[in-house]
Amino acid sequence: MPTATATALEQRRHAPYENWRPPVIGVSLLVPVGADCITVVDLLGMLMLPVGGLHDGQTPEEAGNRVLTDPSGRLRLVRCVTVDCVQTRRRKVITHVMAAAPMTRGSVRGLVYRDPRAVVRVMPTLQVLDQWPTGRSRLLISLQAMATGDTACIDSGVVQAQLPPALGA
Repeated sequence: MPTATATALEQRRHAPYENWRPPVIGVSLLVPVGADCITVVDLLGMLMLPVGGLHDGQTPEEAGNRVLTDPSGRLRLVRCVTVDCVQTRRRKVITHVMAAAPMTRGSVRGLVYRDPRAVVRVMPTLQVLDQWPTGRSRLLISLQAMATGDTACIDSGVVQAQLPPALGA
């Protein structure tokens, strides 16, 4: 007589290869500075948007405010501009790109990133795109969505016309 564990393992063995574990959900922040710059994080020589994880029961806005903080304790996030879904070997990775209200160079100096090893920098957008290591399309689509006021959905590298109902917007 098979045990419950053996039955569960047998079902798992025949389950589709994807989504064996709960999805990883994160948030990236797109912080414009002036008309032609954005805020990036330089972590040991690698440029990236400020990123962080979404904990259970947290909204992307709450997670974003934990990633970058200003002296008042709250970064003013305006809206979600892009939702990027990628299926990895065994789980889905969902990243919400949140746009912040435009800031000045002076106010960016007061921002504190969640990782103390990183330096918060302001760089011209074109220079960031030239030096961006990977995933340039998500940054470009996020910048376009921020400029047009839309919310883009990228599913496995393909831009979708609308967000899936499960993700909501």
